[in-house]
Amino acid sequence: MSSVFACSKLNKVTDVITKPSAREVYEREFEERPAVFSRWNAEFIQAQNDSLQVNLPYAEVGHFTSQLSQIYTYEVTLQNGTIFTAEVEKDSLDHRVFIDIFQQQGSALKHLESNQPEENTIGFQPKQTGSYKIIIQPEIAAQTPFFISLSEQPAYHFPVAGKGNAAIQSFWGNARDGGKRSHEGIDIFAKRGTPVVAAVDGRVSRTGNRGLGGKQVWLREGMFGNSLYYAHLDSIIAQQGQQVKVGDTLGLVGNTGNARTTPPHLHFGIYRGGAINPLPFVFNTEKIKRENLTSAFADNFLIIKSAKANLRQGPDTSYDKIEELKKNHTLQLLGSHHNWLHVQTSANKKAYVHSSLVAPLN
Repeated sequence: MSSVFACSKLNKVTDVITKPSAREVYEREFEERPAVFSRWNAEFIQAQNDSLQVNLPYAEVGHFTSQLSQIYTYEVTLQNGTIFTAEVEKDSLDHRVFIDIFQQQGSALKHLESNQPEENTIGFQPKQTGSYKIIIQPEIAAQTPFFISLSEQPAYHFPVAGKGNAAIQSFWGNARDGGKRSHEGIDIFAKRGTPVVAAVDGRVSRTGNRGLGGKQVWLREGMFGNSLYYAHLDSIIAQQGQQVKVGDTLGLVGNTGNARTTPPHLHFGIYRGGAINPLPFVFNTEKIKRENLTSAFADNFLIIKSAKANLRQGPDTSYDKIEELKKNHTLQLLGSHHNWLHVQTSANKKAYVHSSLVAPLN
């Protein structure tokens, strides 16, 4: 007993430095039952081959059931300029969940992040826009209702005070000068004199009144970060070299430069080497709330009630059909997303099926 206590104490000291993931800490509990953990971990490895796709924001309700094997894999497109969050709410505090994020690199997966012990959420800021996989696995014999939420929020504060998505009326890539050039930013419309604010902490690297941008402010995010470009200002308030915090006023909305024939607006751009699309950095997306989702069925198993049912790669008819099943085929219910059900076939294939096509098995 004393050796076990000593080992536990040593682990806690070491963990402060190494910060092991929740999955790594969980494995220690099976040192005397390695085969049990091995079977559970094999399901995690197999789930990396699943390819169900969802668009963000996404949410799902269901029930972790102790008698069944359950694991959830979602393929999502994440954008540079956003902060992604995966969260699992449970009705019981006693059952742990394990969340892992992978990046798709060609035909291979690169593991990026895992949740920490005692945490049911994970945050991640992608450095590259691309395809990622999120795997959520409850601990062995977990028994509790759950709510899974996948969402993304902008990495930056909105650059015009009191405004939001609806004020963006001209986007990245729009044609300019009769198609001779494309728009390297977004235009945010507001009344003349509306404060234009720092979207990040940083240093004002340059100000001036020149060229197409008219009165303008350049804000550098850290020493090696992005350069943020604020153009067509009515007046400049910030001074070159000034250190600013998020929300500090840099200038006021106007229409100077080549915008003098248009309504007042802020041209907002981001540069890192060249221009990059600033929209993901500031566009807000609402999360799906738990109260807006209900479980379509309380049963663990369902049966196809229609003559046939299409299983799809995602929760909508726009997703590819994976398989077609006939009447009386049995499915295991994993969770519900509005009118779409996350299911597993008898051949262990994951898919989505519309709730109108199935009924309780009993």
